[in-house]
Amino acid sequence: MIQTENSITNDLLAVAEKSVLFTARRPDIVMERGEGMFLWDTEGKRYLDFVGGWAVTSLGHSPAVLQEALSRQASTLVHASSGYYNKPMIEFASLLTGVSGMDKAFFASSGAEANESAIKLARKHGAVYMNGAYEIITLANGFHGRTLATMSATGKPQWKELFAPKVDGFKHVPINDLDACFAAVTNNTCAIMLELVQGEGGVNAVDEAYLYGLRKICDMYGMLLIFDEIQTGMGRTGKLFAYEHYGINPDVLTLGKGIGGGFPLSAMLTTAKYDLFEPGEQGGTYCGAPLAMAAGYAVLQELLERNLAGHAEVQGQYLINGLRKLSLGFPISNIRGKGLLLAFDVPEGTGTELAAICLREGLLINSPHPAMIRLVPPLIVTTRDIDDMLHILRRAFEQLNTQ
Repeated sequence: MIQTENSITNDLLAVAEKSVLFTARRPDIVMERGEGMFLWDTEGKRYLDFVGGWAVTSLGHSPAVLQEALSRQASTLVHASSGYYNKPMIEFASLLTGVSGMDKAFFASSGAEANESAIKLARKHGAVYMNGAYEIITLANGFHGRTLATMSATGKPQWKELFAPKVDGFKHVPINDLDACFAAVTNNTCAIMLELVQGEGGVNAVDEAYLYGLRKICDMYGMLLIFDEIQTGMGRTGKLFAYEHYGINPDVLTLGKGIGGGFPLSAMLTTAKYDLFEPGEQGGTYCGAPLAMAAGYAVLQELLERNLAGHAEVQGQYLINGLRKLSLGFPISNIRGKGLLLAFDVPEGTGTELAAICLREGLLINSPHPAMIRLVPPLIVTTRDIDDMLHILRRAFEQLNTQ
């Protein structure tokens, strides 16, 4: 008996229900392959992807340069232990520090690991140079990861009591409120850590004057200024790094998501001044593994050669203009963001429903809050893709109004 595609999907979903730990509410589809701006499920339905794996697939799905880099490296060396240098590690570290303005790179597999590294480095700095200072100021509604320490650093109110007791030593202050930040500084403060554009928190950008003030506070007290660019880095905001919009440099920079184009990879970068770890204090089994390093190098080279950061800036403005036109007929408000990290507000409670309608219509969008839609497509998106997306979004609003 020949199985239909629908029955294959149902069988897979039944296995998933039995064997995959529940951590998220997922729709009843199973993704099978991807190419460029599109994903296909096991029933052959195609989806225009404006989620981009949560800002991960910077070069689109299954890009040729990533396939070739992984295949080439896999044929020579996949893993050699993080206790040894390997050639791709050295090459990628050199390229990444060269374009970022930083001096030293530490590699990991996830954004949370990179931020954990930054937290540990800040506390090491506090222990060595600040009489044991250990507190880190972060922003309300920020997001830094899902380990215990990064959840503690994250300013999501609903996480406050989750998995208690939390890691001590984090203070949360409102975004763009310099007085509140200054008031939170004590002799125990060793760093300020923030996203320049809050992704999960609603795509809210920091003001230039505010960021300048944070830099002055850190310089005044000898604290580290840490920029979490897990989501905003690697061309996402129309610059290779979001801090370039402001002309204010960090002491520590964390990267993830788009850095590997879909391959698990992250990095923490810092200046030579803060190269402070002693052997055994920081590391990991897969840190700097050759396969990941080859992936990162290939992705960054492609970003640079194709100027995809500049492309993101142009396409992002085109998308903003299209949303503004759409807002004349539909309840779209507060369009915001930089480059291809964009969001807009919708009536309270309709965000999830709108995303679900778009899914049925073959468009992937993200609703991190019930009154908000976030758009983070691959950086290769074209004006035609954006036009198609806006057309589907229009249809979705029309269905939303009639339901």
